[in-house]
Amino acid sequence: MNSENTQYIFGPVPSRRLGRSLGVDLVPFKTCSYDCIYCQLGRTTNKTIERREWFPMDSVLRQLKDKLSSQPDYITLSGSGEPTLYSRCGELIGRIKQITNIPVAVLTNGSLLWMPEVRESLKCADLVIPSLDAGSETLFRYINRPHPEISFEKMLDGLITFRKDYHGPYWLEVFLAAGLSTTDKEIENLKSAIALIQPDKVQINTVTRPPAEPFVEPVPGSQLERIASHLFPNAEVIADYRAISQRHECLSQQEDILMLLKRRPCTIEDISNGLGMHRNETVKCIQALLSKKLITLTSCYYRPLTPPAQSPPSPFADPVRHRPR
Repeated sequence: MNSENTQYIFGPVPSRRLGRSLGVDLVPFKTCSYDCIYCQLGRTTNKTIERREWFPMDSVLRQLKDKLSSQPDYITLSGSGEPTLYSRCGELIGRIKQITNIPVAVLTNGSLLWMPEVRESLKCADLVIPSLDAGSETLFRYINRPHPEISFEKMLDGLITFRKDYHGPYWLEVFLAAGLSTTDKEIENLKSAIALIQPDKVQINTVTRPPAEPFVEPVPGSQLERIASHLFPNAEVIADYRAISQRHECLSQQEDILMLLKRRPCTIEDISNGLGMHRNETVKCIQALLSKKLITLTSCYYRPLTPPAQSPPSPFADPVRHRPR
């Protein structure tokens, strides 16, 4: 992969939790230790626990410096895969702190915190937010579809141990899927696991964008509030339900993608590189175009669909309808 053409920085994007967040993407698209059924970026294509310097750290820092003038509230290590798979993660955080006072947050699935070197690499972060989506081995394997070397017990032990090692704010994000993690038994399992982890804050989320698997459904807001109050004192619901029924998208980017696809079929990487877009932004625009039935996926290439004889009014003029349940 040509590091000069790769975008490592995206945003700043508005975040309910972090204000204006400047994202740092440290691994190739969909390189992760999980293959979660709810992931809005689709199926994992490289499931691994191998930690390496996926991208040159100097290139990442160079792009980051160019974006600091945007004055974000946080610099956030997140992106389109698991950031702790980046072997120089701790060194990168240290280098960021040498060039700016903007706090550094890490959004992680928490699956590698059983590794001492991963825990050590995150100690100098200003905020760490791991996730917990299940309270039992069976549900963990069903929802997260982890790498074979990651068991529920190993993952949970990592979350617990890091709490003891880390002295900064430690928030836990809990993702709930209707009918899967919302049974009385699974809620009690989650509550027990959270009590062992002892985070400073618990944030409850559910699916608000098209997930990797179509059977994953959002939990209604009223039910989410009831579960939150039961799981942890002052747990907060962070799910943005507006995204389900009122998705505000960048229509000009969708139009650019459509024009590109009319010239030739493209992969996600082709579109991102050709239009100078971050892969996360590309995926969201592609999802919108698919939902509008303006494009189709053939093998790994996206193509425009042939328009009907009498074209309807431009879909870019109307709000996108929410995904049918």
